[in-house]
Amino acid sequence: MPKDFSRTLRVADQIQRELADLLQNEIKDPRIGAITITAVEVTRDYSHAKVFYTALINQEERFLVEKGLENAKGFLRSSLSHRMKLRITPQLHFVYDESVEYGVHLSKLIDEAIAQDQSHHREDPDKQPD
Repeated sequence: MPKDFSRTLRVADQIQRELADLLQNEIKDPRIGAITITAVEVTRDYSHAKVFYTALINQEERFLVEKGLENAKGFLRSSLSHRMKLRITPQLHFVYDESVEYGVHLSKLIDEAIAQDQSHHREDPDKQPD
């Protein structure tokens, strides 16, 4: 059973690499632009693959990217079937990955807290740190 699980991970990793290459070199749709494939999850029977992607774009552009990916879905699946020797080429389901934006937001909050803490220390230099 663990051997099957590791094969699923390897297939997901290969799909991620192939899709990244296809999106960069084969897709000419300007809506897709510079997106990053962050992860791929494949079901055990290889019938479906959830493709997580991200891009530093606003909400309106995100809608356009989703439409572009939906239009390219058939071409991407067909190209995957030629590049990978799988008995079943999975149906692709694109999901926007908000974790990168969330990480940027948290980093910004941390930077603000540090700046605020440093400004408090500058205001009261005689105060001893705890």
